[in-house]
Order: sequence, then structure tokens, then C-alpha cells
Amino acid sequence: MKICVYGLWHLGCVTAACLADLGFEVRGLDDDAETIQKLAAGKAPLFEPGLDQLIAKGLDAGTLSFSTDAAKALAGADALWIAFDTPVDDADRADIGYVERKTLAALEHLRAGGKVVVSSQAPVGFVRSLEQAAAKAYPGKELLFAVSPENLRLGGALAVFSNPDRIVIGVRSDAHIAEFEPLFSKISARLEWMRTESAEMTKHAINSFLAMSVVFANELAGICEAVGADAAEVARGLKTEARIGPKAYVGPGTAFAGGTLARDINFLVGAGDRLSKNTLLLKAVRESNNIHKDWIKGKLGEVLGELKGRKIAVLGLTYKPGTSTLRRSLAVELCKWLASRGAEVTAYDPLAEQLPAELAAVLKVKPSVAESVSGSDCVIVGTEHPEFRQLDGPALRAVCGRPVIDPSGFLRKVVEKEPGAKYFCVGRGERV
Repeated sequence: MKICVYGLWHLGCVTAACLADLGFEVRGLDDDAETIQKLAAGKAPLFEPGLDQLIAKGLDAGTLSFSTDAAKALAGADALWIAFDTPVDDADRADIGYVERKTLAALEHLRAGGKVVVSSQAPVGFVRSLEQAAAKAYPGKELLFAVSPENLRLGGALAVFSNPDRIVIGVRSDAHIAEFEPLFSKISARLEWMRTESAEMTKHAINSFLAMSVVFANELAGICEAVGADAAEVARGLKTEARIGPKAYVGPGTAFAGGTLARDINFLVGAGDRLSKNTLLLKAVRESNNIHKDWIKGKLGEVLGELKGRKIAVLGLTYKPGTSTLRRSLAVELCKWLASRGAEVTAYDPLAEQLPAELAAVLKVKPSVAESVSGSDCVIVGTEHPEFRQLDGPALRAVCGRPVIDPSGFLRKVVEKEPGAKYFCVGRGERV
């Protein structure tokens, strides 16, 4: 089967590389010539563990190629896989029109009876709208559509794609299952088939539930701080409850960021408003999360007071561990805020690549943890990079020689090795 994957950022690159590794003939399509040039040389547009190697493997095997030419990429293709990372603005509003325009233009080059898989993040009802628009633009082509919502996680995307718990797939009718099964059955034996709108809603429901869990945990943590409870211990009690389970998102920490969870909250709230349906819980989740984004700022005020002239070290800048992207990173936003308050900001991140000009203007990147924290008044853990847990000797003493603010308690066991350390995290307050 020949597959064209359209949209080559994180989702598209992972999808294309993994499908090629499964033996499909894959052509990656993107409008950006620089992205295609890098991919053709085996370099993904952002860091994801193992992705560059998998791309190089596909290129060497001849099962993977890249192009900016839609007609060339779709020539002889059996399926078009839509994998744009849907653009999201600062208010977490998705530009779904962009995805629709790009998809409709590409469908001109897909053969009659071809299959279309939509994995881009889109609101419920998007695929129905796309089906109708395609039927109007290309009458007689009789294209078949399916939606398989993306479920990747930055830093662990290859494993999630190749070994999923299950794959949710939405189709318009049961008769279409046989058309798409040869494709998806090579990825996983567990396929959850449902109607198109149900699959779209499943994605919204999963992310909204996770967002609700994060907010619930952080609201509990605030009370724990006030009454002397340890939120991490409470989380352990929750996870050992059979009705909740060990994988539940109940650990205290930072607010959710990056646009992924917030986008689905906004999709559902928007649908509720249009359809006059109650979404009070979802609106409250959004509001509570926005409030919790200021936890570090509040803690800095308690610990340091006035920030003007203070030296703050931030360990980790990327959106999540295991990725190089800075897009929608809470740590980056914090650095900008600190600079606006007159603080001098230094940072260290093992994965962040060249900083954008507006960020480089507000902080100094150092080549090591020790150099970043040298002379600082406070250390903030911005991203939970695993190497930070390996701190020892002079580097550890340098970190613990001043107050440490670590929202998720990532370095708790490391810092506890040092007597007298002043350590603050969500739900526990100071630990000495």
C-alpha cells in the first residue's frame, strides 16, 4: 500500500517514519522546502528520541521519501494521511480552516476511490464537513474517509505509535471497515471501530478528562499545603484505590500547557455554547488551570519578595522532557515574565536548540547546571529532564545552596540528600 502523509511536523514525521518502518511505501508531503530538505537528509524538524534514526532507516530502505509537490507525492497513492499539527493561537484556538484548505487542495491528486485518514487535531464534525466539501469539489471521486485521532506524546512518540494500547478509528459506515483494516491492522491488533463523530468526541473526551485530572490534583495540592498534608502521599493513596488506578493523572505539579489539552477543552466548550449545552465543569477546569499557572510567581514572591535585580536560574526550557520544542512552554513564558520584573535570568537546557531572538534577549543560556545556578538567588525547575536527577557533587551542592522551586517535585529525592536545602513544590511547601 502506498501512503502519502501530508503535514510534516511532529505528528506527520512520526507517522511517516513509523509507517515506512512497517513496510508501507510512504511519501511525506509538506509545503515548506526547508523542512523537506532537512528530512531528505535524515533530519526531523524537531527532536524526538529515535526519530532521526528511523527516518534515515526508511530513506536507506527506499520506503520513505519526501516532497513539496502534491501531484508527485500522491501519484499512485492508495491513501492520504492528514497529519498537520493544527495551528493554535495564544488563546488555544485552533485554525482548523488551514487544515481543511490544505486537505481539499491535495485531494485533487488522490485517485478515485482513494482513502483519506484524518489524524490532525480537529473539532467534532470536521470530517463530515470535509466529506461534504470533497464531494462538492470532486464529484464522482467517491473518496473514503476515516478519522484516527492522534495520541502521541512528545518524547515518547515512536513507542506510542508502534505499540498503542489500542487505535480508535471512526468511519462513516461499517462497510468501510474492510477498506481501512489492512492499513491499521499492521500497526495494532486492537482496533476500536466506531462512527466518525464518536471517534472525534473520544479524542476531546480523553484530553478533557486528563485536563480535569490535572486541575483536580492541583486544587487538592493547594489545600494540602495549607493543612500540612503531603500531596504526593495523597496521590499515592488515590492511585492504590482500585476504582482510580496507578496511571491516574493525580500527581500535583504545574498547570497543563502546550495547547493540546486546552484545545480540546475549547472545542467542547465552543460546541456546548453553539448547541446550548451545559459545560460548566469544562469552563471551571480552564479557569482553575489559568489560575494555577501563577503558582511559581506566587512562590517566588514568598521566597524572594522583590524580584528586581534578583538572579534566577531556570533548569529546563523546552515544552516537555524528551523534545527540543520551545513552543507554548511554561518555562519560556516564566523567563519572559521574570525579565519583565527586572530579574536577571540564566538557564540551562540539554535539548533546547537555538533560541528565538525575543527569548535570547531576556535570558542567558549557560553550558551546564553549575554555571547556570552560579551566583543565583533561586533555582526553578522548568522542565523535568532526566539528567537533572543525576546531579551530584559540586553541581548538586550548587543547586541546593539556594532556594529550589520545583512545582512537580521532580528533584525531591535528589535535593533531600543535601541537609538544610530550602525546597518548595506544589502540595508540600518547604522541606528542610
